[in-house]
Amino acid sequence: MPIETSVNFETSDRLVQKLVDTAEKKCLQNLKNFSGRTVLIEGGGYEKIWLETQPMGGEMYAKRNIEAGLNNQVLFMECQREDGRMPGSIALIAGKVTPQFNKFQGFCFPAHALNMYYLAGKDKDYLDLLYQTLEKFDAYLWRVRDSDGDGCLETWCKYDTGEDHAMRYGDAPDAWEEEFPPQGCQWVPIASIDIMSFSYSARETLAEISRILGKAELERSWRKLAEAVRAKVISYLWDEKRGACFDRDKNHKMMPTMIHNNLRAMYWNCFTPHMARRFVREHLLNPEEFWTPMPLPSVAVNDPLFRNVTTNNWSGQAEALTYQRAIRALENYGYEALIPQLGRKLFHAIGEKCVFVQQYDPFTGKPSAVSLEGEQDAYGPAMLSVLEYVSRMFGVHIEREEIYWGTVGGSESIYEQIWGDRVFRIENHGKGTAGYVDGRKVFEAPADMRLVTDLCGRLVKAVSLVKGKSGEIKVY
Repeated sequence: MPIETSVNFETSDRLVQKLVDTAEKKCLQNLKNFSGRTVLIEGGGYEKIWLETQPMGGEMYAKRNIEAGLNNQVLFMECQREDGRMPGSIALIAGKVTPQFNKFQGFCFPAHALNMYYLAGKDKDYLDLLYQTLEKFDAYLWRVRDSDGDGCLETWCKYDTGEDHAMRYGDAPDAWEEEFPPQGCQWVPIASIDIMSFSYSARETLAEISRILGKAELERSWRKLAEAVRAKVISYLWDEKRGACFDRDKNHKMMPTMIHNNLRAMYWNCFTPHMARRFVREHLLNPEEFWTPMPLPSVAVNDPLFRNVTTNNWSGQAEALTYQRAIRALENYGYEALIPQLGRKLFHAIGEKCVFVQQYDPFTGKPSAVSLEGEQDAYGPAMLSVLEYVSRMFGVHIEREEIYWGTVGGSESIYEQIWGDRVFRIENHGKGTAGYVDGRKVFEAPADMRLVTDLCGRLVKAVSLVKGKSGEIKVY
């Protein structure tokens, strides 16, 4: 039986309290029974579990329901085809779990599935299944998705990367279920930073699993294979002059659109620190491109292909799913200081109405509350983003065998994570914090820090979230 988990959170910040309380309540609507298994669907009109959102979403929601978090990983592994392809989505049709293979729909899976191994009690059978799944999927990618033999994996349809209606895809089909690329299209098959990052993430995670299993030679082999993917990304998709990656079209010509997919590559840890630094400093933080009043548009707002479309469209508006992915992307490269800034932007964009939608106008922050299903609410990535930013800013996040503690100041709060028989608690007094493990005080710290400890509360790392600000950390 999975352990019981829950979160208790109280804050003097009225808006944040209302957002958290409402998100927790509406998330319950997205818990569904898939043939006897509780899963967390995407919500907001999307009634399936999608590979681009729900392994990530399930792992985040494990803070409150570890059973759903685990099922959101296991179902994708169990529904993998014999040839290695993973379903892009899984639906419940006439009471039957139905995997769908007409797109990849992203790959927010490896890191979250591995973290669930730790969070759910280190089950070896689960770890073995994860290893087999990733190994087969990576082999499938390289067997099928390099159709022209240039050594770079390809996207064949808009839904492969979850970029619904994106202008940059031209006349590419929305979905594609064949094992050969569509013919006669303007741009596809496209050599893709996303699909290359799928392989990098799979191989990096396979190396980590090999380490856990004590197989040093296998670990070295997978790390070497992961580095080969990264090397190809650098040589083929990275533009050192512009400081960003760009896909290549079917004629091997670099596609010039400045896309947020560089941040996705950071989420998959595919960039080197140099690449991440260039993209963050020159593009992500550029108010003429991605650091708009409501940051993180899908396409740089000064790019010719940017479109401020209010319905589901990855040609422009800031997506809640991008906010959800941005947390790991920034943590991977030491940009934790940007997380509270993005969290605040998201909190205020959603606002007092607490309606959770898919997209936000990058200039005004206004929610775009219309989906294909009509008026939208309870969109999972928006709700989970709120809950996850709160955990990083004021609370507790467990990552493998470490705890991330957030001490962002300005308000008073108490955040308590119950994990089976363990209790992790942080009390924020606005100007300082105290952390507790199982009722024992383990630190006192000033506001606006990110502290990392082991599961017993021993300090591993401390990072200031405000430039030039520091203070004494007391360890007990």
